Amino acid sequence: MPEWSPDQVRALAPDASSLQSATKLARVGGWSDCGSGGEPASVWGLCQGSGKTPYQTCVDLSEPAYRCSCPSRKFPCKHALALMLLWSGGEVKDADQPEWVREWHAGRASRSARKTATATAPRTEAQERAAAKRAAARQERVASGIAELRHWLADQVRHGIAGMDQLGYSHFETLAARLIDAQAPGLAGAVQAVAAVPSSGPGWEERLLTEFAMLHLLTTAAALELPDDLAAVTRVRVGQVIPTEHVLATPPVRDVWRVIGLRDSHEDRLSVRRVWLIGAQTGREALVLSYAMPGQALASDLLVGQAIDADLCFYPGMRALVSQRHGARFWDAEGVTVAEALRRLTDGLAADPWLQGWPMLLRGSIAPGDRWHVVDAAGDALPLDARCGDQWRFLAASGGAEAIIAAEWSWAGLIPLTMFVDGEVLLP
Repeated sequence: MPEWSPDQVRALAPDASSLQSATKLARVGGWSDCGSGGEPASVWGLCQGSGKTPYQTCVDLSEPAYRCSCPSRKFPCKHALALMLLWSGGEVKDADQPEWVREWHAGRASRSARKTATATAPRTEAQERAAAKRAAARQERVASGIAELRHWLADQVRHGIAGMDQLGYSHFETLAARLIDAQAPGLAGAVQAVAAVPSSGPGWEERLLTEFAMLHLLTTAAALELPDDLAAVTRVRVGQVIPTEHVLATPPVRDVWRVIGLRDSHEDRLSVRRVWLIGAQTGREALVLSYAMPGQALASDLLVGQAIDADLCFYPGMRALVSQRHGARFWDAEGVTVAEALRRLTDGLAADPWLQGWPMLLRGSIAPGDRWHVVDAAGDALPLDARCGDQWRFLAASGGAEAIIAAEWSWAGLIPLTMFVDGEVLLP
């Protein structure tokens, strides 16, 4: 059976209220018929709710995946979280899986097989012709949108950016709306991100010109004959939507993928979860994205600190989908030096010059100061993003000594995600 820390369980909570409720439920007296073990590794139990029949709660620890008979639409629900907190605290004993747990596992296996067969089924000739026609029409609209954006950028530079901090979002929103109409949502999102720069404080002029330069580079690249991989990344950055079934039809990359950290954010009223993975054999970086509308829960099937033996299918660039799992275990974290991390980042930027984030698994220590840093044994350092605040919890946990630190690189600095110290998985 794997061993999880309470921090790892808390990281799976869909929101703060679910975690608060789960903490109250995580007491032995509120549960019965609890057990753990079996294949796949699971933990289960019955929790008495407001009705006569207790809720049946089970967690497949190998993914993880969740099942609860309560009416909650959150995954994991407060009962599953509470059960995992009990188990991570050593309060659940080994036992044989009951029949209802085995039936749940069998049903999941059957549904997974049908889903895989549907996703990999080839398209008919008529479907291929219709897809080609839609692609040609979209390409024409996107080209029109790119041309309009290039003219807009030239106008901004020609007229100068002085006073742009007084214009507000409306100066950018009209163009962003037209780019969405032109089926270039990637460019529209980039323009909307630029709109926030003039109000971001001192030094906004330099940041704005940098963003303009990156937009100009993207619109230029979209019109060039590029190597296949870079051309595919460019199309995705412009906003090409690649159906999930097409991604799953690409050759998978099997590896033992180490889940090094995750970060939640909000984009245009959507909740977004970024989960970063690094292949143990290939060394390849991967990003698994999930989205949720307001009131919905984000995906929580990748556990920080877990290593999953799985097939990943990649979009152009780093983003990937988990197509098939073969097993999971925990791993001994091994970090790299700052120099090696920067070398990997250089390769990543060569493949995708518009990267906004990149995973790093560093061996070093947290150094406080006016600007906090991660410093390795050679004395090389990378600054933390000032917006992340002070990292006293990480500093206290490591005692200032060397540890394994997972972070997301961004243009503003490192965003700490996870610390692996003395066999524990800690979150900021």
